Amino acid sequence: MPDSISRSPAATPALTLITDSSRFSGESLFHHVEQALCGGVDAVLVREKSLTSAKLLALASRLRQMTLAHQARLIIHSQADIAAAVGADGVHLASAEITSVAAIRQWLRAPEMSVSVSCHDACELALAHEMGADFAMLSPVFPTDSHPGAPHMGVGLFEELVSDAKLPVIALGGITLENCSLLHGRALAVIGAILAADDAEHAAVQLFNTASARIRES
Repeated sequence: MPDSISRSPAATPALTLITDSSRFSGESLFHHVEQALCGGVDAVLVREKSLTSAKLLALASRLRQMTLAHQARLIIHSQADIAAAVGADGVHLASAEITSVAAIRQWLRAPEMSVSVSCHDACELALAHEMGADFAMLSPVFPTDSHPGAPHMGVGLFEELVSDAKLPVIALGGITLENCSLLHGRALAVIGAILAADDAEHAAVQLFNTASARIRES
């Protein structure tokens, strides 16, 4: 990696909750997020591709207050202007935008903000490192409800890719309370495992304990 590429000093979150207002919205969403933050979620990623800028700003602003109250991070997907407006802790980019990492970081002019990316294979992980991304979300590990029948990598390939990666990696895709133990000690990102749970705080506790296992054991 060239010396000119910088990375944010912020630590990679252990448990990230990703929003999806097409499935989970209204006061129920905020209730579940609040419970999740109490249960150990240390980052909320606002990924809302269908909301208008005004609605996204309103959602992100409210989540910013909630995450600040719990000393958790707020990350905005793609829209760096919204991230800057609400004082978010980072911007997350789609895999097609990996080469934009440096441009986003320069535009933000905030060294403390992370710039992370989505990846799906070894080539994208290598490019993410080369571009100076702080961390990557690698998916899909398991089959997902959002893409039924789509290929997934499974635990074996996921672990192989992570071991070869030169930047921190977060597991994403189909992670549940039933299969999260297969990713013992890996940072996790989830949607339905928390937002669809009857007890979001309990679900977050279980997921966080799995994600932070290696830290506790070291």
